[in-house]
Amino acid sequence: MTINFWLFTLLTLALVAFIGYGTYTTARLLRTWRPDRNLLLLPAENLLRLVLIGVCLILGMLSGLPPSQLGWSFAQVGQQLWWGVVWGAVLAIFFYGSTQWLVRSTGQRFYSSVVIQAITPKDAREFVLVLVAMAPVVLLEELLFRSLLIGGLAPVVPLPLLIVGWSVIFGLLHSPQGVWGMVGAGLGGLLLSLLFVMQGSLLLPLVAHYVTNMVQVIQAMRLRYAEARSTNDEADLSPS
Repeated sequence: MTINFWLFTLLTLALVAFIGYGTYTTARLLRTWRPDRNLLLLPAENLLRLVLIGVCLILGMLSGLPPSQLGWSFAQVGQQLWWGVVWGAVLAIFFYGSTQWLVRSTGQRFYSSVVIQAITPKDAREFVLVLVAMAPVVLLEELLFRSLLIGGLAPVVPLPLLIVGWSVIFGLLHSPQGVWGMVGAGLGGLLLSLLFVMQGSLLLPLVAHYVTNMVQVIQAMRLRYAEARSTNDEADLSPS
């Protein structure tokens, strides 16, 4: 392997460490702080994501690997889009059902909804903005954890080790969501990694990841609306 490839490897791992540290500090902050605005719509955060996406693209080119190795090939686009929507819906249904069962059974012991609450839109206008803002979030995660860390390191590390190892790390980076949030994200990361390897393209897991996240946001909006409506109904029935 060339010097550029090993430099790519070093810088990619440094990027993972940087993002991991940011996630750790966010998890600590959310224990005592509740944002007054949607976290996905903070200008500085969105600018940082766009910069990091650019960094990922530069790292991919630095590696010297062919675009197909990184999943930057998009054959059979229609089929990939279709299966991305299907797998995204399957993941979302699984996460929703299992999370609701867990919360009913154990309360908030193993799952924290603080993150989903912080990104749930308050109205239709904010929902449209979140639809747009979610795209760079998902693109950054897929570029890093599928394209660079699996496709990019596959020439020097056994593929099964990459898939399992980075799925575990992907789960740990969801620590603000509690134990189940980490386990669920790890399982989701495992499936997305398998889809990436089987398809040889980033498009299918990218679409599946986006659909999963947006279905979860829509479900959170429905729950918030139902809770607000229930509270209003109780207020209307209370004696004046």
